[in-house]
Amino acid sequence: MILDASCQLVYVASEEVPTVFMLRPRSGLGQWVMREEFHLHPEVPVVEYTDLYGNLCQRVVMPPGEFHVFVQYRVRVPDKLDSCPTALVAPVGNLPTDVLLYLLPSRYCQSDRLIDFAMSIVGDMPETYERVAAIHDWIHQKIRYDGTASDSSTSALETADTRRGVCRDFAHLGIALCRALSIPARMVVGFLNELQPMDLHAWFEAFVGGRWYTFDATQPRTTGNRIVIAYGRDAADVALATMFGNFTMTRMCVTVKPTDFFEVK
Repeated sequence: MILDASCQLVYVASEEVPTVFMLRPRSGLGQWVMREEFHLHPEVPVVEYTDLYGNLCQRVVMPPGEFHVFVQYRVRVPDKLDSCPTALVAPVGNLPTDVLLYLLPSRYCQSDRLIDFAMSIVGDMPETYERVAAIHDWIHQKIRYDGTASDSSTSALETADTRRGVCRDFAHLGIALCRALSIPARMVVGFLNELQPMDLHAWFEAFVGGRWYTFDATQPRTTGNRIVIAYGRDAADVALATMFGNFTMTRMCVTVKPTDFFEVK
């Protein structure tokens, strides 16, 4: 499928505010960015760099007053995502070096405090992809989606306790439970087709069988048709905007739709 997606942000600042945006998707095996636009008003200099996780970051200084950001993309994405029930969980000693950091506890994913809880979910299941699938199913069945139940400081421990949250809380809990079982897991943010209400979305990936697999516990079965913007250990690494100063966000509008772009077959 080819998706057209856009995000409009409007801020009001009382002073100059140094800001790092994370709003540009990258092409890779799972998606191909066919077209992209990035607009700022008023126009200011932009310095782009790649962070520790491979995400494209845009560094600006937001001037006082109203500041508009508008991005839009056309991206080819898979309709269906891969799964492999027999994929083995690799022993930590055999993991690639670049995935080891996704085994460690992080700010919102206190995996070291959820080991017994994670084991109670998977029991004596074989150490395969199916352990992550069981975590996905448990979260989907036991955690209630509630937009009033959490905020930007809510952690996986709190979600496990209250059993309520939003997509980032579902993702944090999935990540923490995987890491508690020595399965590398990372957070992903981006766009999901047909999300209701439409907004930016969060899910997680787990590393089994020598590759990353996608899991979205807000869904009974994880669907494709999603655009990845950024990866990280947890939400602290994948904020769409990190700002250092006084500001107010007055508007955020996200759209995602399949395109009628003509494809030659």
